[in-house]
Amino acid sequence: MTDQVSQLKTSIDAHFSGTIGDLTLNADLAIPEAGITALFGPSGSGKTTLLRCLAGLTKISNGAIKIDGNIWQSDRVFRPPHQRALGYVFQEPSLFDHLTVKENLNFGHKRSRRAAQDVSFEETVALMGLTKLMGRSPEKLSGGEKQRVAIARALLTSPRLLLMDEPLSALDQTAKEEIIPYLEKLRRSLSVPIIFVSHDMREIERLADHMILINQGAVTASGPLIELLSDPSLPLAHMDQTAAILTGEVIRFRPDDQLTEIKAGGQLFLIPGEIAAAGEKRRLRIAASDVSLSAKRPSETTILNILPANITAVTPLDDSRVTLFLQIGHEKHHMLIARISSLSMRKFDFKPGQSVYAQIKGVSMMERAQS
Repeated sequence: MTDQVSQLKTSIDAHFSGTIGDLTLNADLAIPEAGITALFGPSGSGKTTLLRCLAGLTKISNGAIKIDGNIWQSDRVFRPPHQRALGYVFQEPSLFDHLTVKENLNFGHKRSRRAAQDVSFEETVALMGLTKLMGRSPEKLSGGEKQRVAIARALLTSPRLLLMDEPLSALDQTAKEEIIPYLEKLRRSLSVPIIFVSHDMREIERLADHMILINQGAVTASGPLIELLSDPSLPLAHMDQTAAILTGEVIRFRPDDQLTEIKAGGQLFLIPGEIAAAGEKRRLRIAASDVSLSAKRPSETTILNILPANITAVTPLDDSRVTLFLQIGHEKHHMLIARISSLSMRKFDFKPGQSVYAQIKGVSMMERAQS
């Protein structure tokens, strides 16, 4: 199992093993002390069950949780949910319809489990963009607004851990695009670790710092998101919509060309439009289907981003397609993924260790600034 998270400073260590209904759980978790950790796996793999075990909503025969040195569960200890400093955001907001937004938030604020709060009521309201909604009832809110209230209410309990169980799954695409920037801001502004369950890889690519893969109740891999996405041994790199993620720094905007220069992985990328101020960091998503390869540097092409790369692995995807893994720069986690036809593979006979040029037809800008 890939386990790079264990090499990072963690604030949460947990182990659960036993049988719950039809699911046999055998999972070790090491959650970093800050950032968003995505929990990803197929339906029925145990994602929600794991969250419920962490929250104390489900008690398993063999479980242990230690957070910042405090034991929530062991052979001798089992703290019920109300004694665990955590917030839980469900798929549905579950607001009190007879209360206003402000009254719903006060309900969470009065139940703060810690005397010293990480963020004030006013700061939380501003963070989640709720200032103008305080007097409204939940029935007058959109789906995205309701979920923002639910997140704020969970934050106002001053959690040491925030659990989010597919919080965007009940929203349409417009509402998702509305709420994601608030989640990005939340991640940047607070140090509380967040465990985020989602079945949507685009959400995870945009929001997560780390990832835990689970299948049939067992953790199969864990580590930094960027590294797991481009690991040839994991299924993530072999999905139809697979992509590589790079973190880049804005160098400058070229007004004559209307292009922004971003340095990522030791390489310079040109992105259409004015993205952000120099020095700001942004996340780049490069789909495998948008990367083509050339054995020699192309001399006449309209493609802006052509990078030298080294092939590190080649794996067949199916009878008609092959996936190639490419290192750019000197760091092993600065990776691209290319998906080409088997015909092209036979024609060029690409091999691991070979130097090539990656032609990138499209780069999607993930709006989240990195801290």
